[in-house]
Amino acid sequence: MKKSTIEFEKVREKLDKEKAFHMESLFKLIRQPSISAQNRGVLECANLLATMMKDAGIDTKTLDTEGYPVVYGEVLHPDNKLTVLFYGHYDVQPPEPLELWNSDPFEPTIHDGKIYGRGTGDNKGQLIAHVLAVKSLLDLYGKLPINVKFLFEGEEEKGSINLAPFVENNKELLAANIAYTADGPMEGKDQPSVTLGNRGLLYIELKAQGAIKDNHSGNKGNIAPNPAMDLINLIRTMVDPNGKVLIKDFYNDILTPTGEELDHIRSLPFDPEATANVIGMHKIGLSAEEYYKKLCLSPTFNIAGFGSGYTGEGTKTIIPSEAKVKIDMRLAADQDPDLIFQNIIEHVKHFNSPSTITIDYLGGVKPSRTPMHLDIVQKIIRAVEISHNKMPVVLPALGGTGPMYVFTDILKIPSLTVPYANVDEDNHAPNENMGIKEYLNGIQTTCAAILHLGEQI
Repeated sequence: MKKSTIEFEKVREKLDKEKAFHMESLFKLIRQPSISAQNRGVLECANLLATMMKDAGIDTKTLDTEGYPVVYGEVLHPDNKLTVLFYGHYDVQPPEPLELWNSDPFEPTIHDGKIYGRGTGDNKGQLIAHVLAVKSLLDLYGKLPINVKFLFEGEEEKGSINLAPFVENNKELLAANIAYTADGPMEGKDQPSVTLGNRGLLYIELKAQGAIKDNHSGNKGNIAPNPAMDLINLIRTMVDPNGKVLIKDFYNDILTPTGEELDHIRSLPFDPEATANVIGMHKIGLSAEEYYKKLCLSPTFNIAGFGSGYTGEGTKTIIPSEAKVKIDMRLAADQDPDLIFQNIIEHVKHFNSPSTITIDYLGGVKPSRTPMHLDIVQKIIRAVEISHNKMPVVLPALGGTGPMYVFTDILKIPSLTVPYANVDEDNHAPNENMGIKEYLNGIQTTCAAILHLGEQI
């Protein structure tokens, strides 16, 4: 048996003895609500997390932003030449609708091998894995073979609105060789994953105002404007029935995938039945290449919510006075949410409608992409394989959105995401969960990454 294998077995044995402590550490975080959208418990959670990090032997402080504080930590040694910046967020989504939860969302409950509670997977279970891994390695060896820094924010669920200026103002403090995030679900059941970027986001709301009051659909039909119909007609000028976006220059700046990326996508495993089951569909009529191109490399145009008129039981024959639609667009690499928003403003201006239509910018995040061939990226992929005894699926980009552009664009360092949560974690939904096995494996994976980057295993 290789010395490196023996060394990692020693780490596995230590982590196995500490399972109870690791479980209670996560439970402590879950019990503290931290709902940034509702200003509920976020500051208390920041202070709790900072205390837990200090107890783990991490030099920690909370740093102010224009919103909720960043919890920053570091373990540095002058002999170490490489630094990893671990990113995560301690805020969570609102738990509503509460009636759909099978247990109190802020009282962790174990059922069928899973821990249920708001924030289990998104993102408390995944960020605390880094802290606990560092504690275990410090207890075992007294020092780390690389430097580690921690950047945990409290506004990711609000779009990380103050993260970019914080990073811009703290470049020296946050200097590192790579940013490492554990967030989101793995690509499949028991299938470790590594993602080398993420799609960006533009979120807008369109409002249409017709008459100053609802009108009788018979007495005023064909006379009073229908703002709901006007919004539907507007949206049909923005996207065609096949999903192609018709807004000026929408596709102009998309980064062309490399031949290496396309060849890699074609080699990825894909189980259409299992994927359909996770989504809640009976089947998916896509090939593996089509699926991953749509998920990782292509933008989207999505109606997230539409409201107008009467939607209760029975009938109410009215022409509604107002309507609104929320639209999110996931953006591919190099698309600029601000530029696209300006083009949408121009598009709406040229749309003739009896109603008055206004547009609100609700949020935007730039996409990011990290090359697959980088040596430090390949080392982390290998560390994930060592931890799981299984080769991870490597995706060129995450379908969802995170603020990873602050690392690639502002700090100018590569960034990757290694999801630790199970594929069916139900993040953002009632009964959010994280598998016990996945949680404990996450701690082990961070240990493997630190040790492999430090050439200890």
